[in-house]
Amino acid sequence: MSSHGGVAHTSDDAKESSPYLELDRSAWAALAHEVENPLSAEEIRRLRGLGDQLDLDEVQQIYLPLSKLLSLYVESAGTLYRAQEQFLHQSQPPRTPFVIGLAGSVAVGKSTTARVLQQMLAHWPEHPNVALVTTDGFLYPNAELERRGLLQRKGFPESYDRRALLRFVVDIKSGRDEVEAPVYSHLTYDVMPDEKVVVKRPDIVIIEGLNVLQPARTREDGRSGLTLSDFFDFSVYVDAGTSHIRSWYVERFLRLRETAFRDPESYFSKYGALSRDGAVAEAERIWDTINGPNLSENVLPTRSRATLVLRKDRDHSVRYVRLRKL
Repeated sequence: MSSHGGVAHTSDDAKESSPYLELDRSAWAALAHEVENPLSAEEIRRLRGLGDQLDLDEVQQIYLPLSKLLSLYVESAGTLYRAQEQFLHQSQPPRTPFVIGLAGSVAVGKSTTARVLQQMLAHWPEHPNVALVTTDGFLYPNAELERRGLLQRKGFPESYDRRALLRFVVDIKSGRDEVEAPVYSHLTYDVMPDEKVVVKRPDIVIIEGLNVLQPARTREDGRSGLTLSDFFDFSVYVDAGTSHIRSWYVERFLRLRETAFRDPESYFSKYGALSRDGAVAEAERIWDTINGPNLSENVLPTRSRATLVLRKDRDHSVRYVRLRKL
């Protein structure tokens, strides 16, 4: 891929056949040159995930234009809502929340992206109430996964209570005043049975998870039902080369070995005593047997379903952005 004048270019035939517009980093960053970054360096530090190289420049050049674009989409949805109300000649129920799906691999930095977008979107006066829900809470509890023989396939589509997750999103898009979601603990590596996050009439809901862009499953009778992404107003896929993501996973595992894994309450406390070489070998084993296959079989094939793709480089910075054409 070569670039000229700040915009990524491919051949004319390739451009005509692609459903995406592709902008390199400089072209994308220029889209928000007159917009003030609402986040301070300290806020960015708190939002940064383990191993993510997030700084003021990345927020200014990548996430500020993205929040501006998303705000335009939210505003246009409101305009359409009012136009439909006039067309129907009747008052409609209150407008439902704008739902953003955010997908990507383990260790690619999607949780940081979700947190940054939540904070940035909430600074726009048109939509101050932005909720963030991760799909981890909709994993089956460990005991149920063990009963089903799925504990070693945690994160694969079948390890989630997809019916409960779909019901949650349907309730949000139905306009319910309050919707509850289960909470997941990364310390105990399990769903917390007595804890819920309550989403109360948000303007925007970000739903972040590995498999949120999965297509609908085909039933035994050949029909396909509804799926989560049917209710998304916009979707983002955080992308990177698989070899880079594997390296980031191992690096994160080594950091956790020095921090969270040392907590006796941690599900992974057994890894805290590993030597560095032992930790690297274990992280690579977990990646090669669980996270890597899940990425290639289930997560990566959903990339083309996203409205927008953020493509990261080896240093975690976003190199280019692909946006689906309207």
